[in-house]
Amino acid sequence: MATVGHKNLNAKLVLLGDMGAGKSSLVLRFVKGQFLEFQESTIGAAFFSQTLAVNDATVKFEIWDTAGQERYHSLAPMYYRGAAAAIIVYDITSTESFTRAKKWVQELQKQGNPNMVVAFAGNKADLEDKRKVTAEEARVYAEENGLFFVETSAKTAANVNDIFYEIAKKLPRAQPAQNPTGMVLVDRPAEGSQGCILLFISTLMLF
Repeated sequence: MATVGHKNLNAKLVLLGDMGAGKSSLVLRFVKGQFLEFQESTIGAAFFSQTLAVNDATVKFEIWDTAGQERYHSLAPMYYRGAAAAIIVYDITSTESFTRAKKWVQELQKQGNPNMVVAFAGNKADLEDKRKVTAEEARVYAEENGLFFVETSAKTAANVNDIFYEIAKKLPRAQPAQNPTGMVLVDRPAEGSQGCILLFISTLMLF
């Protein structure tokens, strides 16, 4: 059904997954078009923003890239509560990473926003020769849990922009006109937008 007018949406998006799955690399590739061969582990969480124009809406993603280390797990709810979307990331070369991603799915199902758009991303698709998790296994799991599945490679940029665009396309249906921001957002593709990064360090962390 066609809609009249142009919607400006602010959408909080959180990335969840095991340490080393490539969450930060995915965001860096999406926001800045960059890939670092050696990416430092996130401490607490990192914040980025990016704007996309999709169909009749301009979507500004407020992206929280959470730390994958177990000691930061207790901080995760403060990032995914109220989020409109989530990307749960696992490493296709690690069955442990895949198992951990399933636990994140279960946690979101219990505690997350019931209308949240959730993507299930198998990252490091460029490492096909080291694959431990088949695409079919992940696809079946995603379908059974109401997620949309895609394999990505932050290194080659394969499907990285696509996963964010797909989320953006689903958001207007999930959040009809819920939180109009009043902001004038620039209508341009991902490559032209600017991203900002803020390192968040909790004073509650134990070392």
